Amino acid sequence: MQPMEDAFTLLRQVADRLPEDAATANGVTVRDVREEIGRQAWESAFGLLVEIGDVHPVPAESWKVLAEAARQMMLDRGRRWCEWRAGEVRHGTVRARLSLLGTEEGGRRTAFAGDGRLRPLWDIGNRTAQGEPALNVAVLWVEYADELGPGETADVRLAPLSPEQWRHLKAGDTITMHEARPVVGTATVIEVEPGTV
Repeated sequence: MQPMEDAFTLLRQVADRLPEDAATANGVTVRDVREEIGRQAWESAFGLLVEIGDVHPVPAESWKVLAEAARQMMLDRGRRWCEWRAGEVRHGTVRARLSLLGTEEGGRRTAFAGDGRLRPLWDIGNRTAQGEPALNVAVLWVEYADELGPGETADVRLAPLSPEQWRHLKAGDTITMHEARPVVGTATVIEVEPGTV
C-alpha cells in the first residue's frame, strides 16, 4: 500500500499543475503561492489555490487533492468546498440569487448553515404525468456567508441530485425553494454551466 502524501506535498502538486498565468481575481499568481509554500504558510497557500481555482478552470482531480490537504490541515469548511467544486466540475454548476421569505410570510423560522448540508426541494418547471409540479432535490451552498436566515438574500450554488433534470435552465429563469410543499424562497438563475460527465 502506497503511503499517503502529506498536505504540504499535496499543495505543491496542485500548484505545479496550474499554468504559470493562473491567478486569483486580484492578481495573486501561482508564483506567489509557491512563495507561501516555501515560507511554510500552508493555510495561506491553500486559500490562494482555492481562490485561483474559483476563477481559473481546475480539473476535478486537483479539487480532490486540495480537499485531502484541507482534511489533513483540519480545515473542514475548506474540505467541503473543495469536494463541492470537484462535483461541479463533473456535474455542472447552477448558481442563483436566492431570497428567503420572512418568518411572517410563512418562511423559515431559523437560519441554516450555508456549507452544503441543506437539501431542499426546488420547483424548476418540471411536471408529473398529471401536470403537477415535480419537485427536484438540490443541495445548497451559500456563497460568501456562513448561513442564510429568514428574509435574507444571497447568491447560492446548487448541486442537483439529478443534474440531467436541470439542464433546461438558463440565466434569468425563476425557480422556487421548498422545504415541504409551501414555497420558502424564490431564486433567479445567474449561471448554468455543463459538467464534464
